[in-house]
Amino acid sequence: MTYILAAAIALSFMAACAEKDLYPETGKDWDNITDFLDSDDEKQFTTYYKPYVGTVADPMPFYDEREGNFKILYLQDYQQNQEGTYHPFWCLETLDCASYASMGEVLPCGSIEEQDAALGTGCAVYDEASGLYHIYYTGNRYQPTATESAQVVMRATSRDFKTWTKDLAFSIKGVDNGYSRKDFRDPCVFRDDDGKWRMVVATVRGGTNVLADYISDDLSEWRHNGDFMTTVWNRFYECPDIFKMGDWWYLVYSDVYDQDRKVHYLKGRTLAGLADCGPAALWPDNKDGILDSRAWYAAKTASDGQSRYIWGWCPVREGEDNSAVKTGWGGALVCHKLGQNADGTLFCTAPETIKSKYAENCPVRVMDGASWTESGESYTIGEGGYILFSRLARHNLLSFDIVAEPGDRFGFSFLRGGDSKSYYSLIVNPEDGNTRRKLNLEETGGKGFLDGGDSYFFPNAADGVYHITVITDNSVCTVYINDVLNYTCRLYDLARNCWSIDSYAGEITVNNLEIHKY
Repeated sequence: MTYILAAAIALSFMAACAEKDLYPETGKDWDNITDFLDSDDEKQFTTYYKPYVGTVADPMPFYDEREGNFKILYLQDYQQNQEGTYHPFWCLETLDCASYASMGEVLPCGSIEEQDAALGTGCAVYDEASGLYHIYYTGNRYQPTATESAQVVMRATSRDFKTWTKDLAFSIKGVDNGYSRKDFRDPCVFRDDDGKWRMVVATVRGGTNVLADYISDDLSEWRHNGDFMTTVWNRFYECPDIFKMGDWWYLVYSDVYDQDRKVHYLKGRTLAGLADCGPAALWPDNKDGILDSRAWYAAKTASDGQSRYIWGWCPVREGEDNSAVKTGWGGALVCHKLGQNADGTLFCTAPETIKSKYAENCPVRVMDGASWTESGESYTIGEGGYILFSRLARHNLLSFDIVAEPGDRFGFSFLRGGDSKSYYSLIVNPEDGNTRRKLNLEETGGKGFLDGGDSYFFPNAADGVYHITVITDNSVCTVYINDVLNYTCRLYDLARNCWSIDSYAGEITVNNLEIHKY
């Protein structure tokens, strides 16, 4: 689609122009010194999309077979929203999950007196029989009375995905079927194996968190179909997404519980088997079904029939404080490609289209270090040693292999200026008697381990080789290790500062180090 290509070219041109103005006019030779540089994010991110004004929240991806592209609806958050009426649906289009073109606002909020004064998460589907696109969404009433529903499911339709008509005669109220007036939200619509339309809604019944089930023949009339499932540990499953991939059915959801605010999944051989994944069910894998870190939330998926991708948002941090546990609401749109193992377990990888976007090769320049040696294109780093590399650009792709023993502790650090009192390190730690690992975010020289900054467990590399890919877009950073770990975080001032590879315990070898940017 030419408009997406044109947008990508324009953004690339702006990025190239921005590179000429990377450093302040202070008389310092920034390219040849390691002093810390206080750097600002660009107003608009071009890979992990953030709008020029405001942030992305709760992406609702949809593959449009008629136009052959992905459309990602999202809640547009302005950080300082209007009272009562906020979070209209905006929409992005993409062919490659690496560059986006904005369609702007597609579904506005209602008036402050209407049920949908504020919009909440939903989904989009296309009905071939009627030729209509449908958005099912959450309508949030402003200051509801005791007899009014705070949240109901509402609907809008369109013939071109641009001009939408709200069906004000339609609503599904949870209270009509014994569910909560307050919490009845985030509808997910899909087809089951019998071709019936199904809808699950996140809600509460009698103090128990459940997914309500509705069924329809034609997307016109819906009937209650009981509870789809009772949740594990009585958690509230935000933004549920149900889909079939290969021979397995999956539920992806976001756990609202503050101590485990992450994206999880459950799996079943059949839809009924998936529905049985309630309180007594085992987790689908050895990582509690977790798909990323606390810095990636409200994720949902879409497939073009060949590959399935998953989009979530990486939150902004209050006061741009990298060590703050509390984050803001909304952020940048981060996309992974969803992979599937033979046993049905899921993992996330970097889309090849994103990696190929970072096409400019950068020289590897060592600026400083300790306890390291170089042999050809390999580096050996002794215990307590590090290698400090030259400044990063705004958009970076780092790839390297680390050879390590099960008990070795190693990692890589950002914001590492020669005059920095502290910097931020992603440390691959041995756990449980060196039988498996975790990736931890730590403030070296500061707070140390940052609460909520640890990944899920992942296995030691059988051959001792950890293939690591790090992708950054301004302050958003994603890490992939051996197709068994992905980890998203936000680190302000990452761009335009030096970085390092570190060994904390044991001796490691670094091979195949490459640095790319755009």
